[in-house]
Amino acid sequence: MYAEKVLSGMRPTGRLHLGHYHGVLKNWVQLQQEYPCLFFVADWHALTTHYEEPGRIVDDAWEMVIDWLAAGVDPSQATLFIQSRVAEHAELQLLLSMMTPLGWLERVPTYKDQQEKLSHKDLSTYGFLGYPLLQAADILIYRANRVPVGEDQVPHIEFTREIARRFNHLYGREVGFEEKAREAVKQLGKKRAKLYEELRTRYQERGEADALEQAHALLDEAQSLSHGDRERLFGYLEGSGKMILVEPDALLTASARMPGLDGQKMSKSYGNTIALREDPASVTRKIRTMQTDPQRVRRSDPGDPEKCPVWDFHAIYSSEPTRQWVREGCTSAGIGCLECKQPVIEAVLREQEPMHERAQLYLDDPHLVRNIVADGCDRARKLAQETMRDVREAMGLDYN
Repeated sequence: MYAEKVLSGMRPTGRLHLGHYHGVLKNWVQLQQEYPCLFFVADWHALTTHYEEPGRIVDDAWEMVIDWLAAGVDPSQATLFIQSRVAEHAELQLLLSMMTPLGWLERVPTYKDQQEKLSHKDLSTYGFLGYPLLQAADILIYRANRVPVGEDQVPHIEFTREIARRFNHLYGREVGFEEKAREAVKQLGKKRAKLYEELRTRYQERGEADALEQAHALLDEAQSLSHGDRERLFGYLEGSGKMILVEPDALLTASARMPGLDGQKMSKSYGNTIALREDPASVTRKIRTMQTDPQRVRRSDPGDPEKCPVWDFHAIYSSEPTRQWVREGCTSAGIGCLECKQPVIEAVLREQEPMHERAQLYLDDPHLVRNIVADGCDRARKLAQETMRDVREAMGLDYN
């Protein structure tokens, strides 16, 4: 069995905004305290839709990583790295492409959806068609078993599971598997070998889940086993072959829908964002000039919070007593719109203050960020190389 790991990545889009924080980064900060986490800059993914204008990718990547660190992502708890600095991602994608049916790629829901949304771009490319497979390789190369996603991304995780299953089916049954597995059992020593066989029988013949759990613990403790023998015995235990690639599970994340300054979803393309590290004066100005309930023309006109974009900010940032104060004050015209906005301004600035402090360290010394990412790339590369060693061996490409 492989240790639990969480993997998640973001395309480098430059400075991040509060939508990224409430939608993704807050969750990352929580996850890094619960699991070993790998967070990566998906720079190759950026090229699948922006291949004709790659010029800003590197600068955008560094800005984005500073925002991760500012938000509280901790390099002592999580591994931060850049996708293109770990070439094994591309090697695994290439090898997986040899066995991936074309129809599987064409039926990924976002394939046609993105082509329609980005109809102004020429996305009739091999890279765009294959980006779900690159995404699968990103996950499988680290044997990550948990991937935080929203509902719309679940089909990508299911696609990755199918790829892992197909690979294991095609290549997990090595020649002489059972003979090698039986030899590996002997490596456990007499007492443990007997216990392993008993647990295997209980699981395979009677389906006892606790027997499977005990056998896994037994193998985890067996220090004398080689990596290959350990994997053989996991497969032999469950009646399958070697488990080379791990099928990941979607870790569904509840994230607040962060509204933009105009009530639409916060997005750079709508020009309605507040950056994570935006200047306090700019934040104050943007919120003070936000549009409000269009029916509330004069200070004396009663309003409806449900029709006001500022109310969406109160839903995220304000306590229930404050929301009650807004509700009563707005509907009775007891408070003006600027009064209503003031608690939101204070809450956003309060949230951003530690982000500015954390970011300043890296702005003062950019080498710190470079070193964090270089260390992360080294750690990620070691994990990826272990997987590729097993993949090449399974496919008969190890040349040893």
